[in-house]
Amino acid sequence: MLPSELVKYKKKSQKIIALTAWDSISGSLAEQSGADIVLVGDSLAMVCLGYKSTLPVTLENMIYHTNAVSRGFSKEIEEQSLLVCDMPFLTYQCGENKAVEYAGKIIKNTYAKAVKVEGADPEVQNVISRLIRMGIPVMGHLGLTPQSYLNLGFKQQGNNSESHEKIKRDALSLEKLGCFSIVLEHIPELLAKEIQTELEIPTIGIGAGKFCDGQVRVTADLLGLNDKQPPFCRPIIDGKKLFGEKLKEWVAAEKLS
Repeated sequence: MLPSELVKYKKKSQKIIALTAWDSISGSLAEQSGADIVLVGDSLAMVCLGYKSTLPVTLENMIYHTNAVSRGFSKEIEEQSLLVCDMPFLTYQCGENKAVEYAGKIIKNTYAKAVKVEGADPEVQNVISRLIRMGIPVMGHLGLTPQSYLNLGFKQQGNNSESHEKIKRDALSLEKLGCFSIVLEHIPELLAKEIQTELEIPTIGIGAGKFCDGQVRVTADLLGLNDKQPPFCRPIIDGKKLFGEKLKEWVAAEKLS
């Protein structure tokens, strides 16, 4: 799938589903699930690298893990999920030229067909515009932006009139710049509905209610593999407890054999 094809989903009111992946096994699971988008998110910093936030993950980490994820895909290239890679902290906040260089490395050295960029401050908008002009598709990301947690925290965004209107303006600006879709994270449901109605490109929600054109989830959260869950993602199984108990049973049985 190409990034430009997602707008067809919105026009047909066909829900878009995105899952994160961080290695070949999770990539295989995400593809086999039927997800339309597989996102190699910088959340892999916490999911598989043991960090407390997304900030420490590097460009090299993202390229390495994106390649691992793509090796888990088994479908023909035309039938594969759209593979998107996050641009990590300080790869696009450092000026347009560096951002093009770093995003270019992702596109040249992996099978990702697009990058995701958080925020819409003027400097970030300049970067997004430049990336798109250089032929690199960009998925936007508004609301709770984890790379900005030191300033904004992990709380819901868009709760007052000022931030509500800013997120709406930013969404319209990102569409005008040429983003092919926008992730809306942890914002009020009615704000997400307003944005979804006004935009022609798809909105993909995570903790933004039911009115978005699609939903994205961190796969490890859905599978209950993390010690802490975000308030907007209820696990579908208690994976860590289940797998932990089964492994303990196997180890105990082997010791007795």
